[in-house]
Amino acid sequence: MPATLTREQASALATAAVSERDTIQQNLLDLDGSFGKRLLAGAQLTGETKKRWDAAAADLTTLWETFTAYSAVIDRAAEILAGLRRSPGTQLTEISSLLNGTSVQLSRPSSALARGDLTSSAVTEVTVGAAVRDMKRAFAAVAEVVSAAEAVWNESADKLQQIETDLGAAKQQAAGLADEALGGAIAAAEADLAQLRDVLNRDPLALWQGGQVDLSRLGRLGDRTAAAASRASQVAALRETASGRIAALTATVTAARLAWQDAMAARQRAAARIAAGSLPAPPEVSGLAPRLAALEMLRAEGRWTRLESELDLLDKQAAAVAKGCRDAEQAATALLDQRDELRGLLDAYRARAAKLGGAEDSDLDARYDRAHELLWTAPCDLSAAADAVTGYQQAVLGLSGRGQRP
Repeated sequence: MPATLTREQASALATAAVSERDTIQQNLLDLDGSFGKRLLAGAQLTGETKKRWDAAAADLTTLWETFTAYSAVIDRAAEILAGLRRSPGTQLTEISSLLNGTSVQLSRPSSALARGDLTSSAVTEVTVGAAVRDMKRAFAAVAEVVSAAEAVWNESADKLQQIETDLGAAKQQAAGLADEALGGAIAAAEADLAQLRDVLNRDPLALWQGGQVDLSRLGRLGDRTAAAASRASQVAALRETASGRIAALTATVTAARLAWQDAMAARQRAAARIAAGSLPAPPEVSGLAPRLAALEMLRAEGRWTRLESELDLLDKQAAAVAKGCRDAEQAATALLDQRDELRGLLDAYRARAAKLGGAEDSDLDARYDRAHELLWTAPCDLSAAADAVTGYQQAVLGLSGRGQRP
């Protein structure tokens, strides 16, 4: 039997017990009405979530049963306290027994009954303090499960919505594109989204790892969905701009053909004067036209991925051919310019030779004649002519050295 409290002790202890009981009641009501608890209680759970919620639900049921019994004791103590007489000896003893004794009767087997003790009852009596400790333990266990499930749902909701929005936009843009790869990517993302929604609805704690929400699956699906949406947007844009891009590429191919014609004309002009071995050949242009014609067929068939690849490749190749042809034209023209420069250089050094007294130098004349013949012969062997001019130039410079001797 616990020691009997004084009137003041009983009043203070009862008041504190009522306040604690009201706090516990409010927390229990908040937990019972929470978003996470309502979803868990109403879902067809599977996996880890079902296992943990079954245990938590049993704890919650026991918790409410304990609270009901505990609350009845607190109410009875408060009721007695409110009606205390001038000589409250018996009443104070009862309050002391309620608040400090084993006054909370719980309808669950005692440890003796669990061991099969024939004389034990199905009622367990505990103190108010022990009941509060039991409720705290049960509350923490239930709240942990509910909070984890809520965290998974809350952190996943916006990402799922964004994925669903991206997929909807991708499907809308992909309609009628006849792009099998894109359609397959969207279908796979939709299947993964449905599977993830099922996980969130039935086993959300499968995404609770190490005390935090595991968003890796959502992240990967989000990346794939964003890529599919981006691809759908690109292909849809290509469908809208395909005719314009083909027209622009037609102009590029036409420019390449014109550049080839200019390069061939320059090459032919140079070939009449320069030996063919020195003339650069322009790149071949004939293969561009058939590939350009095939683009319209790809567009008509809706083969957008192949069309995009061919557009990019043919545009680069046509631009490269045009540049190569312009380079070849410039090179052919440069060879004629080089021949003319060698002619001018040869004449300039002949005049210098005359000033240095080499007008009747047979070796010098032979060198000059050789260079002149090469430069004025068509087609000109430009390499040999350049060597001959260099030899004549060196011989003329040698005259200057002899003229300085005593």
